[in-house]
Amino acid sequence: MSTPLFIDQKMIKSKKVIVVLPAYNASKTLEQTYQEIPFDIVDDVLLVDDNSTDKTLSVAKNLGIDQIVKHDKNKGYGANQKSCYKKALELGADIVIMLHPDYQYTPKLIHSMSFLIANEVYPVVLGSRILGKGALRGGMPLYKYISNRFLTLFQNILIGQKLSEYHTGFRAFSKGVLIALCLENNSDDFIFDNQMLCQIFHKGFEIGEITCPTTYTNESSSINFKRSVTYGLGVLKTSIQYFLAKKKIKSSNLFK
Repeated sequence: MSTPLFIDQKMIKSKKVIVVLPAYNASKTLEQTYQEIPFDIVDDVLLVDDNSTDKTLSVAKNLGIDQIVKHDKNKGYGANQKSCYKKALELGADIVIMLHPDYQYTPKLIHSMSFLIANEVYPVVLGSRILGKGALRGGMPLYKYISNRFLTLFQNILIGQKLSEYHTGFRAFSKGVLIALCLENNSDDFIFDNQMLCQIFHKGFEIGEITCPTTYTNESSSINFKRSVTYGLGVLKTSIQYFLAKKKIKSSNLFK
């Protein structure tokens, strides 16, 4: 008689998996995102609300999200993530999945991302919109796609890596990686994401990628053209800082 298979803590190496949701005005998409989270392996969900002006908090409470952190003022996307990772580690997370609550990325990939880390294949896994043809098909604006490709090429050359993109908001981290990084030295704005990836490479960690379909709607979080330009310039600056620090030409607080 065959033994039935059950997905439980033992099948993911007894690692505690926590999904963190950096939220700002996500009331319209939070429930859809939350309902697709695979709770057969996810132990807890943490939502950090960056002082939303909509009903994000009430929706989160109605969904039964117990772990909620609310900023008393809007601190920015990077500051939101700092709160996410700090609290997740306090809760004893071994694997942290950062998922945008705007349903741009499907939570159905959490299994794959978590198992890659739990089985020590990679300490960091990104859900890439660029691998395959998911980005444009999912509605990514053409100018964002083109700038994504240009910035990624520039970074790969300076950093010496071969990522398909540095700009995805769907990421999984091992506890060890988060502890090793100086996240408090990073920006509180959108460039935080890019600085974090550069810090990961600077520490010698490898990053894996999996193809991630994406969905752009009116509710998807996005920055306007002006802020996109600011972000792009920040990406270029971060890459140059990494290069100079790696070559020991000029030090940076980002890379210690």
